[in-house]
Parts: sequence; structure tokens; C-alpha cells
Amino acid sequence: MFSGSIVALVTPFNDNGDVDYQQLEQLVEFHIQQGTDGIVAVGTTGESTTLSHDEHIEVVRKVVSFVDGRIPVIGGNGSNSTAEAIELTKRLNECGVDAMLGVTPYYNKPPQRGLVAHYKAIAAVTEIPQILYNVPGRTQCDLLPETVAELSKVKNIIGIKEATGNLSRLSEIKALCDDDFLLFSGDDDTGMEFMLQGGHGVISVTNNVAPKLMSEMCRHALAGERAEAEAINSKLQALHTDLFVEANPIPVKWCVAQMGAISNGKLRLPLVELSSEYHELLKSAMQKAQVL
Repeated sequence: MFSGSIVALVTPFNDNGDVDYQQLEQLVEFHIQQGTDGIVAVGTTGESTTLSHDEHIEVVRKVVSFVDGRIPVIGGNGSNSTAEAIELTKRLNECGVDAMLGVTPYYNKPPQRGLVAHYKAIAAVTEIPQILYNVPGRTQCDLLPETVAELSKVKNIIGIKEATGNLSRLSEIKALCDDDFLLFSGDDDTGMEFMLQGGHGVISVTNNVAPKLMSEMCRHALAGERAEAEAINSKLQALHTDLFVEANPIPVKWCVAQMGAISNGKLRLPLVELSSEYHELLKSAMQKAQVL
């Protein structure tokens, strides 16, 4: 069920700063028509940190409704508070998601045994598949391969989004976990190579801007067709890099608005609109990907 090009979907806001559910439906339909293989709703790119819990749950619920079973939906359930993550998980149980994605606790920097206790406590309140999410560049908390291996023994912990960009992590986790443990790249820049080396897909920021190309690239990479995957990825490379010139999702939301897929690139404070010095850089990256 879970493989290929999975979009870490942006959350559109209207001019008043409220979630725009009409545009959200349009985004979901756009991705399905463009060949996206799955949607992560309300992850980092979806601005989970500034949505209220009620908004968070409603966005996920709406995405599930709009998708209507056509592709998998993964709901974000992460928090730096285990109790809060459990609360989100219990509420997501009723939303119809196919899986949940839980980022490592940020800011409080727990030890590895704390991470094991955290994820086991979350998994215990649901039967829905859980995907670990390791992004130490944002959280200052690194989920080590040995810890992943221990957590992979929990029945409903089925995979990991590994966003270090360090490809050696892939081989380490593969060596320690069973073959059915799912491995997703969370780093667009190395995502193609991650799949060519045995990963199952990419949970992607770039996919927001160039979903069709990302889907095609992933399909070739998963088939082991390096030349074909590299040819497509070369068109995407500037986006892979330049979508992070400022904190995600500032650049990607600006790009999606430039494409007309949403009406504005509005974010919630403390995130602010993209600096004008990066506008031409991102326009160039979009032109290379043939989306502008």
C-alpha cells in the first residue's frame, strides 16, 4: 500500500489565515490526477506546529474524505509530548487514515530509551500502522538504527521516514530490520539514490511542486532503472535543493501559489513569506522542472 512518491502536503490558508478546505480539496484532486502515490496530511510541511488540534484533525479528516480511498492517506501524529501524541493518535483513529507518521520528540532531546518508550506508548493506543520519522536537523533528536530495529518489533510500527540525507543509514537499518519494514526517504536530494539502494519511496516536499515528474522518477527508481530515473531527477534537482533556501514550508508554499494551485502562500507566524531575494531562484528551479 505504501510506496513511491508520497507528498508531504501543504495546508492552504485563506486571506484571513484560516484553513481553506475548498483549496485543500483542489490540491488533493491535483495530486491524484498527477500520479502521486500517497498523501501525508499535517506533517511538518503541512504546518502541524501552528494548527490547533481541532484544525489538525479536521484537515486530516477532510483529506481522507477528498481522497475517497483512491490513494493512501497518512496522518501526522507527532509531538514532543508523549501525552499529546497519544491524544492526537486517539483522535486520528476515528479519521479513516491508512497510517500515521510520528516525528521524534523535538526540543526536549530524550535519550534512545526515552524514544523507545515514547513510540511504544503511542503504538499501544491504536491498531493503525505507525511510521517513525527521524529528522534530527529539525528536532535535535536522532533516532539511531539500533533503536529503529527495536521499535520495528512492535506489531504496528511498520516503517520509518529517514530524513538525515545520510544514505549509510539506509543500509544500517536494512541490515537490522526485517525485509517487510518500510523505508522512506525524507530527503528529496538523496531520495532517488535511496530508492535505487532498496528504499520503498520518498515522502517528498518537491512533490508539492512537480508531482508528475516525482511520480515518474520514483517509478523508475523503484524498478532499478537508474538511467531513466536520473534523467528525470536532473530536472528536479534544483527544486530538491532550492525548496530549502528558507525553512520548509516557506519556499514550497510560495511555489505552489506561483503555480496557481493555491491562491496565496500565506503561513502562520513565526513563519513569514519568502524573502524576495529568492524569488528568481525558485522560478528558475520551477522552469527546469517544467511547472512554470
